[in-house]
Amino acid sequence: MAVILVTGATAGFGRAIAVRLVKEGHRVIGTGRRADRLDALRRELGDAFLPQVLDVTDAGKVAALPETLPADWRKVEVLINNAGLALGVGKAQDSKLEDWKTMIDTNVTGVVEVTRAFLPQMIERNHGYIITLGSIAGTYPYVGGNVYGATKAFVAQFMRNLRTDLLGTRIRASTIEPGLCGGSEFSNVRLRDNQKAADVYKGTDPLTPEDIAGTVSWLLSLPPHVNINAIEMMPVCQAAGGLAVDRKSD
Repeated sequence: MAVILVTGATAGFGRAIAVRLVKEGHRVIGTGRRADRLDALRRELGDAFLPQVLDVTDAGKVAALPETLPADWRKVEVLINNAGLALGVGKAQDSKLEDWKTMIDTNVTGVVEVTRAFLPQMIERNHGYIITLGSIAGTYPYVGGNVYGATKAFVAQFMRNLRTDLLGTRIRASTIEPGLCGGSEFSNVRLRDNQKAADVYKGTDPLTPEDIAGTVSWLLSLPPHVNINAIEMMPVCQAAGGLAVDRKSD
C-alpha cells in the first residue's frame, strides 16, 4: 500500500478521496487550511491519516513540506492535486480581479508548486503517480467560466506536458475532469450563497465526491505500465451545450 498526499482534504473531493484510500489500506497525508476538520478526519480514520495544515498558495510552506513531514511519511508515492476553487459566475467585464487572482494562485500556481515539491523524490526513486483534478470547464466554455475555465485548461495542458517530460521514467500522470458534481462546497464557495448553491443541483442527479474517489481508486488499481492521460466525467443529466449564436432581429 502507498503513502498518498491529498491536497484540499477538508471537504468535498479531497475528503472523500482520503476516506476511500485509507479504507483501502493506504496511508494518507491530508492537507488543508482548516485544522479542526483535519483533526476530525484524523479521529475518524486513525493513524493511517496524517493531517497537515497547509495553504497551497503559501509557496514557502509548500516547498518545505516534503522535508517537514515525519520521517516515515516522507516517501510520498502518490500526489493528488485536489485543492482548487471557483469564485463568481459573472462575465469577465463584471468579475472581480481579486477573485481571478485567487483562482490563479490556487488552481495554477498551487498545483505547479506542490507538484514541483514532490517530483524530485519520485524521479530519484523512478516511481510515483501524480493525479490532478481538472474540470470540464477547461474544455467547454460557458458564460461566467472565464478565469476558472482558463485555470483548468492550464491544468490539462500542464499535465499533458508533465507526462511528456516523464517519458522514460516509471512515473505516471493523470487528470480527472469532472462535470456537474454535488455534495461538496464548490458552489457554496463560488456563489457565496447557500440557497443559490443548492439551486445549482435542483432537479439533477449529479456526480458525487464518492464518484471521484472511486475513479482515483480505479486509477491506482491499474498495472504500473498503464497510464490514463485524462478522464472526462459527467453525470447522465449533463451534456455539452453546443455553440451559441447571437441573432439580431430585423
